[in-house]
Amino acid sequence: MPSMKFKPEYLYIAIIFLIAATACGQRKPTTPQEAPVGNRKSPIAIASIMYENTYLKVVYGQPYRRGRTIFGEWEPYGQVWRMGANEATEITITEPILMNMNVIEAGTYALFAIPNENTWTVILNNGLGQWGAFDYNEKLDEIRFEVPVQKLENPIEAFNIEFSELSGSSTQMTISWDVVKVEIPIRFY
Repeated sequence: MPSMKFKPEYLYIAIIFLIAATACGQRKPTTPQEAPVGNRKSPIAIASIMYENTYLKVVYGQPYRRGRTIFGEWEPYGQVWRMGANEATEITITEPILMNMNVIEAGTYALFAIPNENTWTVILNNGLGQWGAFDYNEKLDEIRFEVPVQKLENPIEAFNIEFSELSGSSTQMTISWDVVKVEIPIRFY
């Protein structure tokens, strides 16, 4: 049997593993009240759809109504809104599409809206990585277009963005919250 010689580097490795295992075992779960400043209060949500080789993905913070009147009060009419919570909502498009009959080139855009009582102005903006709409710059707008507002009888608690089932090469991106819904028609090439 070969002789076993003590090697100090093995001792150091064992100590590191012991410290790491102990630290992991003592970790305390974080509750929302203990979350460090800067953590999101609204969860991240993703809506996506694929048609042939074209992929659309929307990443947004999903705020909740919590008994508030959202549009016209919590989110004032006539002001740019990040269309969600936390960072500005972003939409990624892998191939050109038609959105509300406008050609939108492939890319990633910040998605904003200016809500009003009967229409919304939807904005695709090239200023990525923004927190909210605080640094929104109109000069970076790729496109703006209007969509009609539909009133809902029953309020929607969580802000939601979703794509409808494909109908041929078309879908609808539906944005709903509180008692408001807007639909943006999308057609793939």
